[in-house]
Amino acid sequence: MEKNIEVDEIDLKILGLLMSDAKMPYTEVGKRINVSGGTVHVRMNKMESLGIVKGSQLIVDHTKLGWDISAFLGIYLDKSSLYAEVAEQMMAIPEVVSINYTTGIYSIFAKIVCRDTVHLREVLHDKIQKVVGIQRTETFISLEESVSRSVPFA
Repeated sequence: MEKNIEVDEIDLKILGLLMSDAKMPYTEVGKRINVSGGTVHVRMNKMESLGIVKGSQLIVDHTKLGWDISAFLGIYLDKSSLYAEVAEQMMAIPEVVSINYTTGIYSIFAKIVCRDTVHLREVLHDKIQKVVGIQRTETFISLEESVSRSVPFA
């Protein structure tokens, strides 16, 4: 994708408002930045077609549903060239919520969410360790997430 996709100040204001409140109606967004709701709709469609906006997401507090463990995995691969295949296999594991190809000592840094430590052990032993191409992992349990946000553009 191009780095210099044409967006203007209005697009950035739209993104900023919707990133802070994705449920805000386009008519309200338009009022706040002095354009019509139709303009907001057209611009959002444009940004979706350009790949700037990639859908929307419902954010659920998994701890309130009994999923109390978040952990990060530093993953060593047999060979770095196996990243795509390993990532594809990991995408099939529902507890894996993010996968990052990284520099440094790990080839992959991933986040998983589990119900409890027993579930975490099962996911690590019965799923992650069986992924072809993973040499070994290091697990870091998160005690608290203080910030999870998007970059402010406007």
